[in-house]
Amino acid sequence: MNITVYSGANRGNQPVFEQSAIELGKWIAENNNRLVYGGGKAGLMGALADTVLHSGGEAIGVIPTFLKDRELAHTELTKLYVVNSMSERKNKMAELAEAFIALPGGPGTLEEITEMVSWARIGQNPNPCIFYNVNDYYHAIENFYDNMVANDFLTKEDRSKILFSSSFAEINAFIENYTPPLARQY
Repeated sequence: MNITVYSGANRGNQPVFEQSAIELGKWIAENNNRLVYGGGKAGLMGALADTVLHSGGEAIGVIPTFLKDRELAHTELTKLYVVNSMSERKNKMAELAEAFIALPGGPGTLEEITEMVSWARIGQNPNPCIFYNVNDYYHAIENFYDNMVANDFLTKEDRSKILFSSSFAEINAFIENYTPPLARQY
């Protein structure tokens, strides 16, 4: 299975963030999955890709030309796609994905996983979306999704299609049992 992971080119300020990238990388490789990610070798992106590769797994990167040098494109990947824009990057990562996971990260990470959640609701993403909630990093976002339900901007059914977890057993079960939300009708 191709698992697209969104993460940043920074490591964050707590060792648990890098450790979570390493644990996720091991889990991906040990379960014979392939990593699809942003293609960089810095920060959590690099820690994740290095772990997958050093654990015998495959890592596929997708990086736009303007970030290739800034994010220091990883040179040891199984495959690296170089695209022209962020839109092409996101579309290629989505095209390759069978599941989406967001590690702790910044605005770009949040934007990318949120876009996939949104696409699922309109029938354009049939794959599960998971916030890897290490150290309760995504707790505020989880509460915000619950607030959407409380205010009738998101159905309980659609909310149940978004996982916030740091348990690989729970993540694996979620992926295996996932059915996409019904496309919204107006």
